[in-house]
Amino acid sequence: MAAPGFWSHQEQAQKVVGELKSLKSVAAPLAVTMQGEEDLRVLIELAEEDEALVPEVKAEIENLEAKLDELETKALLSGASDHLGAIITINARDGGTDANDWADMLLRMYTLWAQKNDYEVELIERAEADVAGIQSATIIIRGPYAYGFLKGETGTHRLVRISPFNAEGKRQTSFASVDVTPEVDDNIDIDIDENDVREDVFRASGAGGQHVNKTSSAIRLTHVPSGIVVQCQDERSQHKNRAFAWKMLKAKLVRQEEEKREMAQAQKYKERAKVGFGSQIRSYFQHPDQRVKDERTDYKVTQFQPVLDGDIQPFMDAFLRWRVGHGEN
Repeated sequence: MAAPGFWSHQEQAQKVVGELKSLKSVAAPLAVTMQGEEDLRVLIELAEEDEALVPEVKAEIENLEAKLDELETKALLSGASDHLGAIITINARDGGTDANDWADMLLRMYTLWAQKNDYEVELIERAEADVAGIQSATIIIRGPYAYGFLKGETGTHRLVRISPFNAEGKRQTSFASVDVTPEVDDNIDIDIDENDVREDVFRASGAGGQHVNKTSSAIRLTHVPSGIVVQCQDERSQHKNRAFAWKMLKAKLVRQEEEKREMAQAQKYKERAKVGFGSQIRSYFQHPDQRVKDERTDYKVTQFQPVLDGDIQPFMDAFLRWRVGHGEN
């Protein structure tokens, strides 16, 4: 970074800065923990002569244990793509307007999680629903090991609550799907035969002013052999939408290869790990009682709103530990 002309190439420079942040996110806590261990030894020696320091010793041990747990969790982020940014696509599923609202709530949840961790969030696409919420949305979250933490969010998320859109006040169950793929480098070597990809150009939908109603700038790519479909309509430029759609297609193909490896490893176990797109992974209850439970790890909390406000790190950490026990990389 100190080399002359480093900042002359902004895109490459930002990539290196991101790599530095990822390394520091592990190296810095490790250095602090090692220094804490040395300080603890000194404190124990002093406490042997002064019993009044015993509570302070106990508090420091708890502090170090918490830091060690954090380091052990980060050590589980060993996948080839874990250090990359994460492309998150959210789609409303069964549940009508409630599902549209639920998808919007999930979009907010992930955005708040990113902000709590000082990660960058970029909105790529947002398709508004007719009454409330969204049909779909795509964002990119960039920060140290963003994809490693977020990839376990792939699947179906279920919400049970009293519907604010039902005049009779009935309980409503709604679903939204989340798909997470790594933000692969533009220069990544992925062999895609362009003859296998069908491109459709269409007019963007939803909010956006007069432009989106008059210009066919949105791009949809269909990879025929795999059935993967991606689209981008956020940019006014058809060229920019096409470039990002290809980036998303590469990312999904990379994720598909990772899933194939995970499936091969999971054959060693009686039950395949339920991390595939479309699996119900987590249930959020607002009625009759408040709780959020992960169906894979059995980790649960009894407070609903903090989770929706972005406090989802414990669920991610529990998934990383559970994943190791089920033979995944």
